Amino acid sequence: MADINVDEVLKNLSLSEKVDLLAGIDFWHTKALPQHGVPSLRVSDGPNGVRGTKFFNSVPAACFPCGTALGATFNQPLLEEAGRAMGHEAIAKSAHVILGPTINMQRSPLGGRGFESLGEDPFLAGLGAAALVRGIQSTGVQAAVKHFLCNDQEDRRMGVQSIVTERALREIYALPFQLAVRDARPGAFMTAYNGINGTMCSENKKYMDGMLRREWGWEGLVMSDWYGTYSTTPAVAAGLDLEMPGPPRFRGEALKFNASTGQAPMHVVDARAREVLNLVKRCAPLAAAIRERGPEREANTPETAALLRRIGNESIVLLKNEGGVLPFRKDRTTLVVGPNAKVATYHGGGSAALPAYYAVTPYDGISAKLGAPPAYTVGAYAHRFLPLLGAQCTAPDGRPGMRWRVYNRPPGAADRGDAVDEMFLSKTEMHLVDYSHPEVAAVWWADMEGEFVADEDCTYELGCIVCGTARVFVNDALVVDNATAQVAGDAFFGAATREERGRVDLAAGQTYRFRVEFGSAPTSTLRSDAPVPGHGSLRVGGCKALDAAAEIDKAVRLARRHDQVVVCAGLNADWETEGADRASMKLPGALGALVAAVAAANPRTAVVMQTGTPEEMPWLAQTRAVVQAWYGGNETGNCIADVLFGDCNPSGKLPLSFPARLQDVPAFLNFRAEAGRTLYGEDVYVGYRYYEFAARAVNFPFGHGLSYTTFRLADLAVSCVDGTLSATLAVTNTGAARGAEVAQMYVQPRRRARVNRPVKELRGFAKADLAPGETRTVTLSELEKYAAAYWDEERDAWCVERGEYDVVVSSSSEVREDNAVWGSFTVGETYWWTGI
Repeated sequence: MADINVDEVLKNLSLSEKVDLLAGIDFWHTKALPQHGVPSLRVSDGPNGVRGTKFFNSVPAACFPCGTALGATFNQPLLEEAGRAMGHEAIAKSAHVILGPTINMQRSPLGGRGFESLGEDPFLAGLGAAALVRGIQSTGVQAAVKHFLCNDQEDRRMGVQSIVTERALREIYALPFQLAVRDARPGAFMTAYNGINGTMCSENKKYMDGMLRREWGWEGLVMSDWYGTYSTTPAVAAGLDLEMPGPPRFRGEALKFNASTGQAPMHVVDARAREVLNLVKRCAPLAAAIRERGPEREANTPETAALLRRIGNESIVLLKNEGGVLPFRKDRTTLVVGPNAKVATYHGGGSAALPAYYAVTPYDGISAKLGAPPAYTVGAYAHRFLPLLGAQCTAPDGRPGMRWRVYNRPPGAADRGDAVDEMFLSKTEMHLVDYSHPEVAAVWWADMEGEFVADEDCTYELGCIVCGTARVFVNDALVVDNATAQVAGDAFFGAATREERGRVDLAAGQTYRFRVEFGSAPTSTLRSDAPVPGHGSLRVGGCKALDAAAEIDKAVRLARRHDQVVVCAGLNADWETEGADRASMKLPGALGALVAAVAAANPRTAVVMQTGTPEEMPWLAQTRAVVQAWYGGNETGNCIADVLFGDCNPSGKLPLSFPARLQDVPAFLNFRAEAGRTLYGEDVYVGYRYYEFAARAVNFPFGHGLSYTTFRLADLAVSCVDGTLSATLAVTNTGAARGAEVAQMYVQPRRRARVNRPVKELRGFAKADLAPGETRTVTLSELEKYAAAYWDEERDAWCVERGEYDVVVSSSSEVREDNAVWGSFTVGETYWWTGI
């Protein structure tokens, strides 16, 4: 990719060529103008890893811990290192732009994409995102922070209006983006699907042009989310540079006509084209590293694996450890229970999903620590959809997975002919948006086949979700028909059916032939308003049917016979996914009953929760040890085992509050869309800001996290010189094990302000890794104008009121005498400010 002279190129472009630059050509590429030396740029999904340019059968990648896990590290240097690794992963996929990080706020634990975001606090998300962006862009790859703005739910996400006060928008929802601009200057922004107070984000001039570009002084490209452009001239005039994906729906010939007739002024079209060219220019230094349009490749290295393990270890939060149950001993008899034990639950769903280079299950990680496999029973299921079938089967030629053959004629057709394509799949969940083959017709069919050997006499349940049509057969007998009468569901971004299920009795030791007959999207009888990109989607799963009570009884009997028990519980990508919010904070099925029963049977039980957001824990009082392990990426199982057996001292802190009940959540009455809008009725009182102001108890507060050692914070000195607030303190490891503590700086006004304000607000954090007995001096700094400000809606500016402000540095938002130190600073005169 050659460098370009933006002004010179722009001067030589025709109107048609300028407009051509303003929309993608496909799902992942911008338009090239080779006659002017302008190459195409490639973008890639990147909430927790760089998938590349394929949803279907994509090249394996490094899967990083999910967004809330990254936030839980409270470690900016580590996140910057993670960003650099993401940049190198993008280069391996020949991508110039990573579509991330995601820094929307978590108004509610029910948000389907909550796991993608860094947390509930704008400073944690903003400073963490800035670190990731600095790391990514140090490699030459550009970051596109998303989703701008107030994209905090999946319900009606393509058209809902977020009704929010300007103060809440500024203090909570825009502030992470503002901090990312201030500290990292990301190369691109991605707009949200929703609107704000009546205007869609992709055509919202107030925030794209007025706030982002003029007030903050940011220079870069603004792209739409995929299919998130809703107009031709209004979006261009408001500042949306790039419509994605392509081919264009609202630009192309429509915009060329509007521009030629003066409806879209030429200087506006020039401004949009200039930003596309500027992004091309920023990506020019990648020329030596990226082989233009070259094959995507794996970049799995020992260094990447080590980094993923370090990030995963630092993200795990020890929530409870009553009586020092943890760490477990490696020479004791161990039982592993739970649906997440033998499955690597390493990412959430939607844009975050990708095939990892490898994925370590908790069971395998624990086995490696013990030197031999521990006892195991599943105890209960937690899936929403049946576990994927592919890994349970072998293809007809004996290789793992299932064989996939594509035909241009339907099953049973006399002239069906030979397959036009064949491949072998280990993952039987496929979003065929980017599948292509030169011989495939507009409507096509596929057969997927594999053999399954039953390990016991059982009733086996099979399930199928499809955008298109599908039937599932066992030994040529129809078990699931998802073609004749289809019912809409919310999988695959709302474009597919619900999961249809069927059962079959299997005998131990017998081999069964599973076959799926699939028809591409046009064969569907489903009537849905959701867009159907590409050739459709298919998901096939299966598992043994369980008697829930009998399985729990079995787990209890085993728990009583073992010295220590690990319960691997939580959710998975079925529950936490793009396209659908959750309906409940409760663990699914009988999983909660399993946890309670096993913990009662053996007091040396540790519950490992894998979720991206909080769950209700009615069993918490009776459970002595609880670990929050998130979705931990490739190294998930190793990281969990490292913490359980003390090879890693946990140092993660909660990036969001864990409420006791859904009814306690500040957005409880206002989450989800009604009449096309969502009211942000909690205003600025999101997360801990609400729980503290309302004196509402939680299971675990924001910033909470235990360790296998102890720490002392002391000798706080606070100063405010030349507009910079600094807090310096001594952090000492007073225990017997090496560990890391997070010093969290909160600021609170001593006197009542002109407006109601939260009790205190996070304004900085730093992590100190300490040997036993070691003391380290830590300094936390922030500009006074950020540390003390609130948004004054009367002045339309940030206000810093005169008076004294307390500075509390603690190990959690729950401040106690034994975990915090206090200081203060004084603002002499009230002042207002705007900008960055």
